[in-house]
Amino acid sequence: MKYLSLAIYLLKRLLKMLLTVLLVTSVIFFLVRLMPSNPIDRYVEDQMVQYGITYAEAQNRAAALFSMDLDKPVFEQYWEYIGKVFQLDFGNSLLSPGVPVMDIIAARLPWTLFTVGIGLILSFVVGIVIGAVMAFKRDRWYEPLVTGFASFLSAIPDFLIAICLLLLFGVVRWNGENPLLPIGMMRGTYSMQVTPGWNIEFIADVLRHGMIPILTYMLSQVGVWVLLMKTCTTSCLNTDYVTMAKIRGLSSGKVLFSYIGRNALLPVTTEFFMRLGFIVGGALIIEQLFVYQGIGLELLRATNGRDYPMMQGIFLMMSIAIVLCNFLAEVLYVALDPRIKTGGAGKDGK
Repeated sequence: MKYLSLAIYLLKRLLKMLLTVLLVTSVIFFLVRLMPSNPIDRYVEDQMVQYGITYAEAQNRAAALFSMDLDKPVFEQYWEYIGKVFQLDFGNSLLSPGVPVMDIIAARLPWTLFTVGIGLILSFVVGIVIGAVMAFKRDRWYEPLVTGFASFLSAIPDFLIAICLLLLFGVVRWNGENPLLPIGMMRGTYSMQVTPGWNIEFIADVLRHGMIPILTYMLSQVGVWVLLMKTCTTSCLNTDYVTMAKIRGLSSGKVLFSYIGRNALLPVTTEFFMRLGFIVGGALIIEQLFVYQGIGLELLRATNGRDYPMMQGIFLMMSIAIVLCNFLAEVLYVALDPRIKTGGAGKDGK
């Protein structure tokens, strides 16, 4: 019965996830079409102005160039769109005629996963270590300084951190001659003269180009993890099992990592998986500042150019990632805390 209740609990969460994805897909479809203007109208106008052709001729050229018919009824477009979405077919990009949306997403997504993912993991590891130590050493003089600095970092917008790093590394001449990093030569994901491949030169160049974005993502998140881990650890310090562990004479490290850490990490790990879903969306402003060819910069281009298929594809991938990571967070919470298995399932299944 216990495993049956758990299966019912997870099945309900899975169905909820699928319904959420369908709802978000529908909202994205209609929301995008409420935006003013569209690339086909703009293309027709440009053709008429530049070449002096008639409106009918310009429309014929647009029909041959774009595979998207915006003259169809909206609901007819919607059902066609839903059918293609289940096949992961988002059509072709309007700004890059003939190029499938999924091909562009597949080319841009790994770069965003690389920078945002590494930044999030580094901030998580550093944050939980510092937060746990600060909770355990909360009577020391330096604890308010560290906690205050973590609060300061968590309150600063990530784009402001990026601008400060650009100034520190790419503008200020610390040695009186040149900045520390040639920011002007580090635009994009890697240098044009480097041959892509699994070689030391390419890997080093990729790390050099992604270093400042990764540092930006790390600094923008580490304060949140420090504060969250410190709060969760502090709440565990006053529990009975920690008091008994101290009475038994266990070392501070044993108490911190074996008794406090496992319980304090439960809400922190769940929050990590929930934030993990936002990786797909990247950081639109950050990638724009560094001209980093990730999914965020591609979304900005698609929005400015009214590229409906591209916007729908990126928004949907972001939504699926967020919903899926929330589902994984619930599953992980059940796995880490056995009390949720019967409590959660019984509550929903009554």
